Amino acid sequence: MREVHSTEYSFKPKDALLGAQMLFVAFGALVLVPLLTGLDANVALFTAGAGTLVFQVITRGRVPVFLASSFAFIAPIIYGVQTWGIPATMCGLFGAGVMYMVISLLVRIFGVGMLRRILPPVVTGPVIMVIGLVLAPVAVHMAMGRTGDGSAWLVPNATAMIIAGVALVTTVFASLLGRGWIKLIPILLGIVAGYTTSLVLDFTGFTAATQAAFDPGQLPNWTGSALIGFEAVAQAPLLAVPNFVFPEWSAEALLFIVPVAIAPAIEHFGDILAIGGISGKDYVKDPGIQRTMLGDGVATSLAATLGGPPNTTYSEVSGAVALTRAFNPAIMTWAAITAIVLAFVGKLGAFLSTIPTPVMGGIMILLFGAITVIGINTLVRAGNDLMLPRNLAIVAIILVVGIGGMTFDLVIVKLGGIGLAGIVGVLLNLVLPCKDCNDPLPDEIAPAGPDHRTDL
Repeated sequence: MREVHSTEYSFKPKDALLGAQMLFVAFGALVLVPLLTGLDANVALFTAGAGTLVFQVITRGRVPVFLASSFAFIAPIIYGVQTWGIPATMCGLFGAGVMYMVISLLVRIFGVGMLRRILPPVVTGPVIMVIGLVLAPVAVHMAMGRTGDGSAWLVPNATAMIIAGVALVTTVFASLLGRGWIKLIPILLGIVAGYTTSLVLDFTGFTAATQAAFDPGQLPNWTGSALIGFEAVAQAPLLAVPNFVFPEWSAEALLFIVPVAIAPAIEHFGDILAIGGISGKDYVKDPGIQRTMLGDGVATSLAATLGGPPNTTYSEVSGAVALTRAFNPAIMTWAAITAIVLAFVGKLGAFLSTIPTPVMGGIMILLFGAITVIGINTLVRAGNDLMLPRNLAIVAIILVVGIGGMTFDLVIVKLGGIGLAGIVGVLLNLVLPCKDCNDPLPDEIAPAGPDHRTDL
C-alpha cells in the first residue's frame, strides 16, 4: 500500500481496480454532459481517457488528477449544436483548448500575476453566473417533461415532476448526508434513483394511464405510453467504435465559444491548489501551473478533434484521492484506460440514451443553480465592493449582456451570449480606470470553479 500512498508515479497491474473505482466516481458527471448536449457518451468516455493520458505525459506523471467533461461549456455546446451543428461546434471547442495553451504560454513568460490582472473575480464571477443562469430555462423545461427549448412535450407533466423530484431530492440528500464514497457520487445516485422511478412508473401502469389522460395544450405531443424502451440496447452491438465526429471550420462558433474558456481557465488554479493540498505537494511549482494548463488545453483540443466535450480536472476524483489517500498518479492512468475500454462497449451508449429527460432535468435544476452560486461566491470570497462604480459597471454589463442574449454582428461573424459577455468583461476591466477598485484575487487560494461538484 505504500506505493499507492506515494506521490511518485508507479504503474502496477494490482492498482487497476482502484483506477476503475476512480472512474466510477466521475462517471455520472462525465456522461451527464454529452447526454445534455447531444454529444456521444462513448466518445466522451474515450476523450476523457485519452485526455487524461495526454495530461499525464505533459505534466510528466506528477499530478494525480482525472480529466473529463467540463460543465462550464454545456450552454455554448447546446447553443452551438442547435445553431451550427456538432462539427462546427467542435471547431469552437478546439479553439477553447488553444486558448488554454496561449494562457499557459503567457503564464510561462509573465507569471501568474498577469492572469490575475486580466481575469480578476469581478470578471470571472459574473461570467460563471451567466453560464448557470442562461441554462436555467433548459433545466426547468426538461424537469417539466418538455424539450430543452420548451417547444414540445416529451413526458406528461405529472409524470415528469415525480421523476425529476426523485432525482433532485436524491442528489441533494446524497451530497448533504452521504458519507465516504456516497458523498462523492451524488449525481450518479440521482440518475439511478430517477431511472429506477421511471421503471416503476412504467411497470405499475402509471405512465400509460397518465399519458392517456394528458392534455398537451398548444404544444406538440411527443409523449409515449412508456418512459423507457430497450429496443435500441438490444439492437446495439456489444463492441463498436465510438461515433467520432471531426471539426469543421466555423468562425462564428469559434468566436462564440472561445471566450467561455475565460472562467474555467482561471479556476484551473483552484483545482491544482486543491489536489496539491490533498497530496501535500506543490504542483504549482512542480510540474508548474503552465504545464498543467497546457495539459488541459491539449486534452480539450484533442477531445474536440474527435467530437467530445472539453476536458477539465474533476473535483469528485480529487475527493476520492483524499478519501483513499491514493496519491500515486498511475492510478489515474488505470482510470483513463478503463474509460477508453468502456468507450468501445456499444451497448453502454445505447443504454445511457434510454435515460428519460426528466431525470436529467431534475439534476440540472441543482447543477445550474450551483454554477450560479459559485459565481456569486467567487465575488464574495474576493471581497470586492460591488457598489463601487467600476465594479458595478463591469458586473452589471456582463450579466445583462449574457443573460439578455445580446448579439453583435461583425458582418462575417456574430457574437452573442456567454461569449460576448466574457469578451465585454475582459475589455471593460482593461479599459475602465481603477481607483480603489479592490479587484485582486486573494493570494491564499483561487475560488472554486464551475466544475467543483463535490459541494453539491
